[in-house]
Amino acid sequence: MGEPAVTNASPLIFLARGGYVDLLQFTGDRVLVPEPVAREIRARGPQDITARALESTQWLQIVDPPEVPAFIQAWDLGPGESAVLAWAYAHVGTEAIIDDLAARRCAMTFRIPFRGTLGLVLAGKRRGRFPLARPVLEDLRRGGMYLSDRTLDKALALVGE
Repeated sequence: MGEPAVTNASPLIFLARGGYVDLLQFTGDRVLVPEPVAREIRARGPQDITARALESTQWLQIVDPPEVPAFIQAWDLGPGESAVLAWAYAHVGTEAIIDDLAARRCAMTFRIPFRGTLGLVLAGKRRGRFPLARPVLEDLRRGGMYLSDRTLDKALALVGE
């Protein structure tokens, strides 16, 4: 298997809220969390479900990110997104798990492989983790994940729903 994936805060937050953190393992046996992302999650407080998941999930590994290259800094992303993209850029073959649109555009520009929370749910459906993706995506939407009806319908069509 290739390099472990590296995740930003929002996919981890949405998946933890919905009880689907294990979907991150579709990217590999371990998932990296750059220190700026871990700080953002820990700032939510020790009782936060995502903070608890970060501390108790053995396959989530906190890492010190490399220095963010100037060409990624120029996108003026948040520290978490920048750290995720810097890691993935420095470690060829690493998939960035990001939801932020600007970060995804940056990843496309520099040919950094990426997927978001939606892609993880679709992978879960394809791999038989659950029979239908719609209820999972509706759970995630109720938990704060933004997903337009149009995008939802297009994504569900990809998995036969």
